[in-house]
Amino acid sequence: MNRLLLRAAGVLSSLSLLTAPVTVSSQTVGVNAAIRNNVKVKADSTAVETNAFVKQKVALKNEVRTAINSTLQVLLLDRSSLTVGPNARFTVDKFVYDPNKKASAVGASFAKGTFRFLSGKSTRANPGQTSLRTPISSIGIRGTMVEGSVGQDALEIMQQQPGFTWPERVDPLTATLVVLRGPGRNARNGEKPGLIDVTANGQTVTVYTPGQAVFIPAPGAAPIGPFQLSVGAYSMFDVVLRTTPTSFLAGP
Repeated sequence: MNRLLLRAAGVLSSLSLLTAPVTVSSQTVGVNAAIRNNVKVKADSTAVETNAFVKQKVALKNEVRTAINSTLQVLLLDRSSLTVGPNARFTVDKFVYDPNKKASAVGASFAKGTFRFLSGKSTRANPGQTSLRTPISSIGIRGTMVEGSVGQDALEIMQQQPGFTWPERVDPLTATLVVLRGPGRNARNGEKPGLIDVTANGQTVTVYTPGQAVFIPAPGAAPIGPFQLSVGAYSMFDVVLRTTPTSFLAGP
């Protein structure tokens, strides 16, 4: 079993979404909905790191870090959700929400680890304004769910991709894998079509089909894809981001 699966074996968190209204300051962007094990948060790069807890307010520019076998789910005020797996680091660095117009835009940066972002209805009403960033790419999201990995996680997932031809240069710290979970261009059952735009080294790849992925191996490299992610590689996102009700932690 590779290292990613070993780390993921103990990952348990909850997909429970908080339904009570949250009264917050102008800088607050959401609330911690579920935590498993050791999650740390800093108000900014100069602040003291503290333990995160469920129902804790998440503010713009908070720096969040998960430890081994640890996960976090954040429910944003616009009902978008963000889940990160073990050994991840991320920051929510943009959040614009107009509840009267039911429109919002979200921006987040991921330094390492595996993540999932699910668009809320208000982000779908403001297409093209929500984006995620990794050290070597940007991901424009138009009303859908996207999953990604940065660093060693990305490489271990790609090792499950049969027939993949590895480029000569791969950076284990910044290599990025992005996959469209859906809905895609051919959405069904009343869902609105969605897509993602993955940009690296000045080149953009648009992904319309759920299950298709883009891989960026290193800084300055062009994106590879889109290609259909194998069942083995695709399932590793579920393993790493798996959630269960036992993850709830009491706040102070």
